[in-house]
Amino acid sequence: MADQARTLENSDVPQTPSQGIGAVTGAEGRFPPRGVPIIHGINRIGLWSLYIKEVRRFLKVQTQTIWAPAITTLLFLVIFTVALGRSGREVLGVPFATFVAPGLIVMGMMQNAFANSSFSLLSGKIQGTIIDLLMPPLSEGELMAGIVFAAVTRAIMVGCTVALAMALYPDVSLAAAHPWAIVWFGLMGAAMLALLGLLASIWAEKFDHNAAVTNFVIAPLSLLSGTFYVIDNLAPVFQSISRLNPFFYVISGFRFGFLGESDIGDTNQAVLHAALGLGVFNLVLAVLVYGVLRSGWKLKD
Repeated sequence: MADQARTLENSDVPQTPSQGIGAVTGAEGRFPPRGVPIIHGINRIGLWSLYIKEVRRFLKVQTQTIWAPAITTLLFLVIFTVALGRSGREVLGVPFATFVAPGLIVMGMMQNAFANSSFSLLSGKIQGTIIDLLMPPLSEGELMAGIVFAAVTRAIMVGCTVALAMALYPDVSLAAAHPWAIVWFGLMGAAMLALLGLLASIWAEKFDHNAAVTNFVIAPLSLLSGTFYVIDNLAPVFQSISRLNPFFYVISGFRFGFLGESDIGDTNQAVLHAALGLGVFNLVLAVLVYGVLRSGWKLKD
């Protein structure tokens, strides 16, 4: 009986080296050594999973992340049109409400893109769950892309919600003069703030640090970027300072898409140059964020 059992046992074991136990354990070289990547190219499944995770995270609290910014931005429109837009005041040849609406839309998009991307890594560092982002087989570029794309998605949702609310407001016209400018400057503005938010979340060690960046950097640059005025009304020195603010080009270019007029320059070619410059700026910023992620600074300490 013992001999029969041994015979049966041996018959269940594959005899060919290519199918034997050694091949399963890697003895025949089927699996690479530890540390050698086995996923080549883009990890599409991992990237998509990270993107969906980030989108679901802000959609679970969409009252706070999507609808609340629309209400807040609409209140800005109401307050400034009541305070400054009386007596048929016009700016760039259109009613004040129509002038200020595009700037408020893209400002809401940018601020929410920053809020979304600046929360991802920071919350993981504080809660001790950042290992869930660092351990999966995702490269630094895929990690950055997943977080930035999710932040841009939130910005687009907020922009559409704000535009819908403002379209119902009296004296506001959102007719598109140059749709390409609306799409380009909207996406570039959202991507720029998403990258800045990701960089801030890498640097920050607590939520107070993130709030400081929001209050002392993002909010002032947004409000002093020509959202509620044209920079031609400023002194020459402050006009030069405004032209150093990348937020100014996003808001003025986005407004150009609706009104066909902009204070970037006197010609449409000036707006085109601003669009190209903004694209180059975002490319440089993306390379910087990628380098910081790759270094593991404040993430893998």
